[in-house]
Amino acid sequence: MIFQMNLAAVFTAAAQASWKRTKPMLVRDTVILPALGFLGIILLWWVVALFRRDLMPTPAEALVNNLDFILNPFYQRGPGDLGLGWLLIASLRRVLLGFLLGAVVAIPIGFLIGMSRPVMLALNPIIQIFKPVSPLAWLPIALAIFNLADPSAIFVIFITSLWPTIINTALGVSSVPQDYLDVSRVLEMPRWRQVIKIILPASLPYIFTGLRISLGIAWLVIVAVEMLTGGIGIGFFVWDEWSRLNLSSVFLAVLVIGLTGLLLDFAISQLQAWVTHRRPTATN
Repeated sequence: MIFQMNLAAVFTAAAQASWKRTKPMLVRDTVILPALGFLGIILLWWVVALFRRDLMPTPAEALVNNLDFILNPFYQRGPGDLGLGWLLIASLRRVLLGFLLGAVVAIPIGFLIGMSRPVMLALNPIIQIFKPVSPLAWLPIALAIFNLADPSAIFVIFITSLWPTIINTALGVSSVPQDYLDVSRVLEMPRWRQVIKIILPASLPYIFTGLRISLGIAWLVIVAVEMLTGGIGIGFFVWDEWSRLNLSSVFLAVLVIGLTGLLLDFAISQLQAWVTHRRPTATN
């Protein structure tokens, strides 16, 4: 009993000593260094603003000018006068609809390409031709088809979301170890059971990597699409404020767009960790 108490005390002391050594490094890596990075960006902005006083506000001026947007993100003062929160929700709705539709189409196609060489030979040239096409090049075609801005924006996001998910899913399926498949054949598993029990679990990290890339690109594209189509959205807000030479609001929108993209990537990485029970790796 005494030996167990002494052993517990030793472990407790060792844990406390380890925490005392780790805590300063944790604070430095998670608080101090990121804060210095943001401080450097703000100082750079301030210096540039001092040389362009005619147009560009300083960080302090931008904060004062945007207090109404920050304190009242969900105001409604007219048909076209909405708070930044409503504009962000409108853009997120378009992105998530297009992204989910793209995932529903892209994942099965990726499985077909990864599992069947004839399908890969048939579809790979199409993917290689359309993948480098700028997403905005699809906007006139979408407008011609739908004749409305909102479904056209969703269609562009849908097309944008296809390629990274298809490619990564196909790569994941084709990378399943042959030993796994041989064992399933020995056990006489039907094909559908091989897909569900072996191929899908082994491919999930690749699939989620494709989904993260697709969602990041979709969030980038929606801003440009809304600039061109107009209406309600964070992209049109950026263009409208620039037309008024109100750079303070443009800087606020840039910050909101960046933080929203970060949260979207964090959400899908947490979903990946929950589904695969693995810690996700960073993606560019």
